[in-house]
Amino acid sequence: MEPLHDTALSQELALYDFYTQQIQACDAELERKYTALKPRVDIMTQPLPKTPKSKRRKPKNAPAYDLRTYLCQMTGVDLTAVDGLDSVLVQDILSEIGLNMSPWPTDQHCTSWLRLAPHNDISGGKVLRSRTGKTTNRATRALRLAAQSVSRTTTALGAFFRRMRAKHGAAKAIVATANKIARSVYPMLKDKQLYVDRGADYYEHKYQGRAIKKLKRQAAKLGIQLVPATA
Repeated sequence: MEPLHDTALSQELALYDFYTQQIQACDAELERKYTALKPRVDIMTQPLPKTPKSKRRKPKNAPAYDLRTYLCQMTGVDLTAVDGLDSVLVQDILSEIGLNMSPWPTDQHCTSWLRLAPHNDISGGKVLRSRTGKTTNRATRALRLAAQSVSRTTTALGAFFRRMRAKHGAAKAIVATANKIARSVYPMLKDKQLYVDRGADYYEHKYQGRAIKKLKRQAAKLGIQLVPATA
């Protein structure tokens, strides 16, 4: 008589093989659908930029085919260039928002639809509560995952995430960074703009400049003139 644990193991292996076959069949069907789409760009004449070292590692759930190339041909831009986004997350985002950005006149309309913009409860001109609405949107979930993945990077988005986390906590930092990522994706799809990461140093320098201007305005209201410290 076969031991009970061996029987359970055999059943688990059979179930694993079954799901693996289902996933492979689904990937094959998706690749067939992508192949049937008319490409917006010719990869032969406009080759894709090399994948950065930080993104060369494939996610565990990555399909067997070259999804990044198909997505670039379909959209006309490389959305995986945005920090935090890989081909699987881009596919999830596009499956919800599509390629036509006309339903949203601005990126703010788009982030509001994604429930990544705060909704303020105001009474008597005072904000009583600020929160984001609940949603089951797959694109929102993908953008939140992308926001979490940039937390330790030396990118401008990574620096923004860390500053928001220090100021407001991790939960609000994820939403704020996901909002920024969405506002980077919007012009790429609408106007075919390229994404350029200026790095964490650029963001810190820009933040410092804004902080200095704010301090100068506050000092001017008090009749004080700020003088930079000499080296």
